[in-house]
Amino acid sequence: MIRHVVSWKLAAEDASVRAEQAAEVARRLNALDGVVPQLRAISAGANAAYPDANWDIALVADVDSIDDLEAYQVHPAHEEVVAYVRSVVASRVAVDFEV
Repeated sequence: MIRHVVSWKLAAEDASVRAEQAAEVARRLNALDGVVPQLRAISAGANAAYPDANWDIALVADVDSIDDLEAYQVHPAHEEVVAYVRSVVASRVAVDFEV
């Protein structure tokens, strides 16, 4: 199994705007559960502590294989979410590892 872990920093300087956008990103990502067949598990959430030090949003998703990860990446529902995420994000970091 592959665990896909992603964190994002949002571009908005206003903390309340960042909080709204983070909640929306998390909502859209979590809505992929049951929509993208390759996903075995998905959990996304906005940062809840230390906003000056932590990134704004994190995602943890599990798939069976790298092939399934690649299929998830190009799934139309995921691509819709990616379009929104890219419109509000300043930076992204990710790690994919075997579990």
